[in-house]
Order: sequence, then structure tokens, then C-alpha cells
Amino acid sequence: MMMAFEARKFRRVVTGHDADGVAKVIRDDTASCVLQRPTRPGVTLTNFWQHSQSPAPMESHDDPVEGPLVLHPPKNGAVFRVVQFDPEDPDIIASIDGKKAFAAMGAGANVVENARHPYMHRTDSLDYSIVLQGEVWMLMDEEDVLLKQGDVVVQQGTNHAWANRGTEPCIIMFVLNDAVK
Repeated sequence: MMMAFEARKFRRVVTGHDADGVAKVIRDDTASCVLQRPTRPGVTLTNFWQHSQSPAPMESHDDPVEGPLVLHPPKNGAVFRVVQFDPEDPDIIASIDGKKAFAAMGAGANVVENARHPYMHRTDSLDYSIVLQGEVWMLMDEEDVLLKQGDVVVQQGTNHAWANRGTEPCIIMFVLNDAVK
């Protein structure tokens, strides 16, 4: 049986300007756009910010991540998030329906059928990521790559899955950018 870990909470500080053009902190809170689900145990997604046009608007006082958390970035936009991957229990992973898990994030069609890991998927985005804490395995079609704290990945719309085979949580920061083939 795997040890249960508490999902990390993140302070989010957003800057902007007041009516006189003075630089101010306009938001200082705990990021609240969080997704945890029983179909993907031990994984927590936290969105910090997103935009739906490029170039992005320089300033917004509204919270652009209120509402449901979906996997993909907005059309013509990007999303800034972190994902915490707790250690996987192989017995639980063997019984998981990956398509159902991704459907809960609006991405059921992105799951790779009959793949070697139930969460193997392909996004229609160009993703930049950096491991902030711990380590995780990035599973590709035929190879596994161990990523450790400080390692960076540029994911160009390839099939992949994340597997924490260690004993401590792994936290990865992502910026997902809408992309075209």
C-alpha cells in the first residue's frame, strides 16, 4: 500500500496597476483552480493563469482560471500550471480506465488506446516543463526517461505518460501552448 501525501497548495501573487498607473499587487491568494479525481489517484493539477489569445493581453484584473480545469490550453492561448504526481501503486494503475480519467478533463479522445500505461496520451499543444521537486519517469512510445529536479522537457505533441516510481511526490511546472501541426 502506498503512503498518502497531501497535495501542495501554492500562493499566487499577481501584479498589475491601479487607476493611476502605479504598479500594485492585485491578487495575493492561494491558487484555487485545483483538480483531483478518483480516476487519477495521487495526481493534483493546479492552474495559476491562462489566456486565450496571442499575443496575450498584458494585464487582466479578472481571474482567468475560474471555472472547470481542462487539460488543454485555450485555443490560441496558453495555460500555466503545476502537477503533483504522488508515487504510483502498480496494482491500482493496472486497474485504471485512462480514457475515463482524461474525459473528466475534456480530453478523452487524447488517450492512446492499448498503450503500455493507462494514462498514455497526446496533447495538441507545445508544452514547456521543469521538474521542481522529486523525480518522475516520462514514458514515450518505446522508451522511459527519468527526470529529476531541475530537468526541463519541451513536449512537442508526442505520446507520453508520467509515472512516479519513487517514494516521494514529484512536482512539475508546465506551460501548455496551443499549437498547430
